Amino acid sequence: MEELRIKRAYEPAEPDDGYRVYVDRLWPRGLSHTTFHYDLWDKNIAPSTQLREWFHSDPGGRWDEFVKRYASELRANPAFASLKTVLAGHPKVTLLYSSHDSVHNNAAVLREVIEGGLL
Repeated sequence: MEELRIKRAYEPAEPDDGYRVYVDRLWPRGLSHTTFHYDLWDKNIAPSTQLREWFHSDPGGRWDEFVKRYASELRANPAFASLKTVLAGHPKVTLLYSSHDSVHNNAAVLREVIEGGLL
């Protein structure tokens, strides 16, 4: 993989996105199954339900701790190694997320972990 991006699921798909992976556990609210374009929906790579709910109760004040906890979950998650293997076969990858916050979301953490910045 040469390029790894993140993008909100609600933004239109573009040819330059490459291989599109939706990385949230829940389907993006309001998007149709027939119009939302993704190549892989990896629910198992998303933060646990408990961690997601904890973070969303106070996203501004819990970001740093969320990053640590989610990175820890990823290290222990066999789906993480599988995802990295799949992504390695694609030159361009876009991780899709549904959060309104373009900075504080699980795809941003996942990208950092994949790129080696948080493990």
